[in-house]
Formats: sequence, C-alpha cells, structure tokens
Amino acid sequence: MSRRLISLLRRPLVAATAALTLISCAPQASGVAERRVVPTMQLPAMKTFGHTRTEGSVRPNAQIAADFLELSFKMESGRALPRLTRFEGPVTIGVRGAAPASLTGDLTRLVSRFRNEAGLDIRFASAGETPNIVVQVLSRKELQRYVPQAACFVVPRVSSWAEFKADRRGQIVDWTTLERRERAAVFLPGDVSPQETRDCLHEEIAQALGPLNDLYRLPESVFNDDNFHTVLTGFDMLILKAYYDPALANGMSREQVAARLPAILARLNPAGNRPVGRLESETPREWTEQIERAVGPRTSPRARSAAAKRAVAIADANRWTDSRRAYSLYALGRLSLNSEPELALAAFLESSAIYRSRPETAIQAAHVAMQLAAYSLSAGRPDTAIEMVDESLPAVAAAENAALLSTLMLIKAEALDAKGQAARAAALRSDALGWARYGFGPDGEVRARLLEISTLNPGEPLTVRGPQG
Repeated sequence: MSRRLISLLRRPLVAATAALTLISCAPQASGVAERRVVPTMQLPAMKTFGHTRTEGSVRPNAQIAADFLELSFKMESGRALPRLTRFEGPVTIGVRGAAPASLTGDLTRLVSRFRNEAGLDIRFASAGETPNIVVQVLSRKELQRYVPQAACFVVPRVSSWAEFKADRRGQIVDWTTLERRERAAVFLPGDVSPQETRDCLHEEIAQALGPLNDLYRLPESVFNDDNFHTVLTGFDMLILKAYYDPALANGMSREQVAARLPAILARLNPAGNRPVGRLESETPREWTEQIERAVGPRTSPRARSAAAKRAVAIADANRWTDSRRAYSLYALGRLSLNSEPELALAAFLESSAIYRSRPETAIQAAHVAMQLAAYSLSAGRPDTAIEMVDESLPAVAAAENAALLSTLMLIKAEALDAKGQAARAAALRSDALGWARYGFGPDGEVRARLLEISTLNPGEPLTVRGPQG
C-alpha cells in the first residue's frame, strides 16, 4: 500500500465505522438500506470456479519438515498422536444424504486435484462398493445438535451418521487409538452456501487422508484455524504427497518420520532445498486461547476485544513479525470498529503491512484491504477504494473465495457509482452478484449483502431494479 493511501486512510474515521461493521459480520437481512435498492431484483446465474492453479510452497524444506511433524503428530486439541496413520492402497470416496447440486462438481474437482497434485490413488466408489471415506450430508441443525461449535468435522472408523451417534463418546472415533486408516466419515451441512460446503470438503477430506492438526503459523494452508485459505493450496498438496510417500509407513513414530523427511522433501520439493535461517517457533497455547476467545461466538464483545488485545501483547512479547502477529492485529481491528475506531484503523494498517510484505499472504492482505476499501468508500474516497480492490482481486480469484470476491466487486461498483460511472458499476455489480450466489448462498443472503454494501456509499442512493424474484 502506497504512503499516499496510508496518509488518506488516517484521516477522519468515525463516520465510516457503522458501515464497516456491517460488512465485518455475516450478512443479515435487515432493513437498513431498503431505501437504496429494490430487494426483489432478478439475480444473475451463479458463477463457479474452473481449473485450480496452485503454486509451490515458498517455505524452505527444513521448515516444511517441522510443519509436517507438528501437523501429523498432534491434534488440534493438543493431544499427541503416537504414530503415523494413513490409508493403504487405493482410497474410495462416496456421498450420502441430500447433497446440494454444487457438491458433485466441487468434489469431482477435488478428487482430480488429489490425484494430479498429491499423487494419491483415490477415486469415487462404484455402485454397491463401501467407500473408505463417506461424505455424509446433513442439515446444519442436525449436525450442530451433536457437535454445537462445528461447521463440519471428520471422524475415523465409521461410515454413517447413525454409527457416529452410537459411538461418539467412545474409542471407536478416537484418532489416537488408530493403527491404520480404513474408514472415515466427513459430516457437513448441505443447507449452507455452496462455498461453505466446498470449504468443508477440502479441509475435512484432507484431514481424513492426512494431518489432523491446524497451525496458526502456517500462512499458505487450509491447515490453519484463521480460515483465510478455503481451498487446498500447493503447500497442502505437498504435505499430502509427503504423507503418502513410499518411504513412510503406518505405525512410524515421530522420530522415525523425522529421520526420513529431509530426503523425501528434497526429492518432492527441490525448490525448497535452501537455508532456512531461524525456524519459526511453536505457538504458545496462551496465544491460541486468546485468539479463540476473540473470534469465538460465545463471548461478550468487550471480552472478545480484550482477548484480541492480549493476543497482540503476546505477539509483541514473542517479537513475532509473521502472520500470527498480523492475524492478532486483524482480529483487534474488527473487534474495535465500534468502540475504538482509531485503534481499529491502526491495527488494520499494521496488519496490512505485514501481510503485504510476504508473497504467501496475498489472500490475507486482501481480507484487510476489504476493510480498508470499505472505509475509504464510506469516507468519500472512491478512487482509493477502487485502487485497493483492483490490487486485491487477482489473489482472491486465485484463492477461489467467491464471498470475498463478490464483496470487493460490490464495493468497487459503489465506488464507480460515486464517480458517476453508472454503466460500469451496473455491469460489475451483476458480475459480483453471480459470485455472491456461490459465496453466500440463498437469494435472501445475497440481497442482504448488496443492501449492506450499498450503505457504504455516501452519495446518491443505489436504485437497482429488475423483475420480481
């Protein structure tokens, strides 16, 4: 971000905070912008992504080896996994339940990526064949009735929802007791946006196949609870490829795997054969707890903001300059918009500077840019908003994040309207709404997003009209 943009952004902030808060949260169908748009407009057809292009990891192999071990021999809860476990031989996958129309295409693309990028022997199960990995589609209500805080999850040794419910508190679904993987079930909701369903497919099937842990320090991976990456990256495919390398086997200890990893990674990722400098430190549990409290839904706004401030303080104490510090600041910025707007802006700007300094955190930088572009638009600086959106769009499209893509495009459309370029704004808005149907799902959610973003424009009210929906 140029110094000129930073200087502009540091000017009066208060007028923008209410509008910024709207797009910092999940869309809600409120009446705040009914004067600006006709909510029964005809929506365009849903847009979907085509061929995925991933780039190799930028991390040195010595760091990737450390990441692999922490991902593979520990669970998200912190429990240690005593041995490496994986499927042996061909892996089959099947779908059960009321799958949404988008799931088949997204799963087909994912299976193809597993085969082509990770070299896995994986295919769809034939009729009458019991799959190794079952994708069970449920309603969100039913899923969260048994696992309240999960968007989706994976468990071993079962092939149905009924089996899981019968044994959900026993050793059958305990990953630490596995000797090898033979069956696993992914449970995900089918009544959410196509993007949310796809995101669950990527993360949960990857965990059914390989590592079970998430690491906040990983900037280019879905194996990270910050949720910036929503589809498997080149780094993730390299991890899975190493996980199924012939030099490794079921039952190996952490020490045995560590001894073989350098040669495996040197062969699979020759670009990573370079000095690492200082290895990134493990993340202290205290910081993770503060971040989870800050971004979690079951805490008061004041407690969440305090937790974000503590996370930043821990990052300071550890002298972090990596994505963990940037994420702490991003969380603080979002949580401070209403109560401390100047602090929010300062946090966003510092977070942006960290993310923008690294090529592997372009999608994270785009999330921060969305916040700053929204502020710029609401503060009457449409040119600044357009510049930030244009800079961010390539990374967002490459990351296949339709929700963020549509939001940025809608912000730019409002900025174009503010500049009197109504025809360009209308065309861009229509394009954005096609992506919004994939990213946000139901028509009501899409229209709610359009309503919210239209309130950012301090100029003339938006009047988008069309046939009755």
